[in-house]
Amino acid sequence: MAEIVVFHSVLGVRSGVTEVSERMRFAGHVVHVPDLYNGKVFDDYPSAFQWIESIGGVPELVNRTQAAVAGMSRELVYVGFSNGGLSAELLAATRPGARGAVLMHAAAPLAAFGASEWPVTVPVQVHYAVEDPFRHEDALDAFGAAVRASGAGYDFFEYDVSGHLFTDPSLPDEYDKEATELITERILAYLERIDRVG
Repeated sequence: MAEIVVFHSVLGVRSGVTEVSERMRFAGHVVHVPDLYNGKVFDDYPSAFQWIESIGGVPELVNRTQAAVAGMSRELVYVGFSNGGLSAELLAATRPGARGAVLMHAAAPLAAFGASEWPVTVPVQVHYAVEDPFRHEDALDAFGAAVRASGAGYDFFEYDVSGHLFTDPSLPDEYDKEATELITERILAYLERIDRVG
């Protein structure tokens, strides 16, 4: 059994977050889903980005990310969708004790978090749509290179779909059921491997 913190996407806690979280719970894991938006949910990206800027932008999201886990165990697996992937990456890179990181639709160079190297004990899974409109190859390549250089496990998966949050069934223009099922299976297998390592 792993203890997992799942960070929601830029649009808030939508069904794409809660459904994957429930699958992990059903597999026997303890799963926390902090709401960094205090109940706000968005239906489009411009509105979400505008609201984030209105509350203080990235520095405020960092504060909320750190506060969300302040009272939790150090031995956590961090999972994140979109902006939540950056929250997961931040904590996995900088909070001692992390057991793993799963980043969906997001990855950034470690320098963005003030980190110089990735922890060797934190294996990573990254999932991206081939045609994700928010995908930045330079950032993705820099992150992958840093994880590999550390000696930590690094699995990168691409899905031949378009859209950013293709794992969210409440976004019919982006959702891909087959790719979502494959992502979920890969995450569950990853968590099983972490459990075996202890």
